[in-house]
Amino acid sequence: MSAAAPWTARAAWRTRRTLCTLLAPRHARALPFPAAPGTVLAEAHALHIRLGGRPVLRGVELSARAGEVLALVGPNGAGKSTLLAALAADLPAAEGEIRIAGRPAADWSAPELALRRAMLPQSAQLSFPFPVAEVVRMGRTPWTGTARADEDDAAVAEAMAATEVTGFADRPFSALSGGERARVALARVLAQRAPLLLLDEPTAALDLRHQELVLRLARQRAEAGDAVVVVLHDLGLAAAYADRVAVLHEGVIAACGPPSGVFGPELLSRVYRQPVEVVPHPRTGVPLVLPERPAPPSSTAERSPLTADSGPR
Repeated sequence: MSAAAPWTARAAWRTRRTLCTLLAPRHARALPFPAAPGTVLAEAHALHIRLGGRPVLRGVELSARAGEVLALVGPNGAGKSTLLAALAADLPAAEGEIRIAGRPAADWSAPELALRRAMLPQSAQLSFPFPVAEVVRMGRTPWTGTARADEDDAAVAEAMAATEVTGFADRPFSALSGGERARVALARVLAQRAPLLLLDEPTAALDLRHQELVLRLARQRAEAGDAVVVVLHDLGLAAAYADRVAVLHEGVIAACGPPSGVFGPELLSRVYRQPVEVVPHPRTGVPLVLPERPAPPSSTAERSPLTADSGPR
């Protein structure tokens, strides 16, 4: 790619956005209103999903409510990401129904959906090396031509500061590390300011500090009135930050409720096919899930007979 290519791609995107702004009728779409705590913003009823002819989800009932963090957990292949994509109306139901903001998902147009839910996929790929700041600004596209388009600059700056990516705002997205890309992708979703946040494994590529940062941001968005649904593999993070957890197993929800009531050793050992212990954190009381492991060999047993007495003879 020539040195001019990034600028050509950037100019094309800016031109496209400017045309959308000029041609879109202002106030043409009904904007989402703040929801009262506990309002259901997304729900699945008797949901069945098939992929490649294979049943992936079977009879799922689930709701995401304003003011809470809902964590989807379970082993690989349990259907977590599929359920998240269905809640985003990105996958069609073979049976059952998805409702968003009180209406069947199919009743919303794509622009209307984009104002009401923001989806963070597992990985973010871009064909052109857009600068970080413009990648984040792409999250504001749904608001083009609306009464809230003037919030763009503030929304982008706030999202970049929250995810700690402001320091490399001018770097091309393609030059970032995996963890940096993940945070930029999250910033784009936060800048969208949709009342329903759907996050698919947002901590997978992150170090310890930024894993905690992402879940704190999810918690903050819930406390501000949004509904947050997040797919997690780290049961410790789910227990510490989620109001409710849904444990998926072989395409069904094996249990759903507060982590303290759901994370029991029998259920988790069965679902993960790995014996676990569940103990309360000594300071917070939050459940800690620990895999059962054999006791380490004693220091005496570890000593080789050849080295047991290495002193002078």
